[in-house]
Amino acid sequence: MNEAPLWLVTGDKLGDNAQLLVIAEALGLPYEVRRMIPRKEYIYGKPPFEPSLYHLDMEKSDPLVPPWPELVLTIGRRPAMAAQWIRQQSGGKTKVVLLGRPKKMLEEFALVIITGQFLMPKRDNILSLDLPLMRVDAAKIDTAVKIWQPSFQAMKQPVTALLIGGPTKPYCMDAAVIDKLLQQLKKQLGSGSLFISTSRRTPDVVVDYLRQHKPPDSTLYCWHPDDSNNPYFALLGLADYFVVTGDSLSMMVEIARLGKPLAIYPLPEQGGFMTQAKRQAVMALRRVAGYLPGAFVGYPRDLGRTHQYLLKNGLASTVGQPFVAPEGAMEDQLAQVVARIKQLIDTGVQKQSSC
Repeated sequence: MNEAPLWLVTGDKLGDNAQLLVIAEALGLPYEVRRMIPRKEYIYGKPPFEPSLYHLDMEKSDPLVPPWPELVLTIGRRPAMAAQWIRQQSGGKTKVVLLGRPKKMLEEFALVIITGQFLMPKRDNILSLDLPLMRVDAAKIDTAVKIWQPSFQAMKQPVTALLIGGPTKPYCMDAAVIDKLLQQLKKQLGSGSLFISTSRRTPDVVVDYLRQHKPPDSTLYCWHPDDSNNPYFALLGLADYFVVTGDSLSMMVEIARLGKPLAIYPLPEQGGFMTQAKRQAVMALRRVAGYLPGAFVGYPRDLGRTHQYLLKNGLASTVGQPFVAPEGAMEDQLAQVVARIKQLIDTGVQKQSSC
């Protein structure tokens, strides 16, 4: 057995990487992290999915050299391509566990862990969860609270955090969308103050609009990389209410797990009536085909399903409706994930013992 039988093949998305770490720590096995950095053109551009490293900047990425691990845990298109490349180099001996929807090669993953927004066939190598496994580092929140508390105490109370993500197919986000959101919040919030924070996916046009039109008694933080003064963890600890654009799954789940009052702002779909009608027809086809083995139209994603889960279980409301205070703890399905992965490891050990 290798010294580290488990590799975490990560990417450049902190929220994704955090989910892998949650599982690795719960497994209690020695593990090593292999961070993959995409080439500039593939940071946002989507490379065709295949077992390969062509889309990665290997000078900035961690080296991938033998001995190959028994198990790779990965997430996202770009890291998953590297994980399948590792599997090829190992002669098929390395098992790959993927968090999220595979673009293709479903049968080549030992286990695929999906959440409610994905529609996929029922297979032995698929484990379906209600929500992603995001966690929030309590120590980071405590540290941020100590730093930011004087600033928050100077604001009009209560403080509402508005967390803005960015466009994601088929949803759009532009200045008009954000203007409508701000107008709705003006009617809903009344007294208090608003703390607005953008993210790495927020379009420049939206950031510029917020700079010019942010409401009175509001604070605007504009995201930029490697900023040690990012207020996100402080907001998690100090804000009274949260409004999150519906594309930002990780932020919605983290806030709900903390038991904070959360309102979701669903983004409008791209295109006019005919475009949206055509998209809905295609989605209906994909919902049917997505449950069939070897689906040729891919596996659809519908973020609205996650919204409905949070709303139905009293974990969130929609913007314009009264905030709800979640009662009780969210169901934690981490134990199911750990049990399934340990089955894979145990099966591998049994096969080696019988040789």
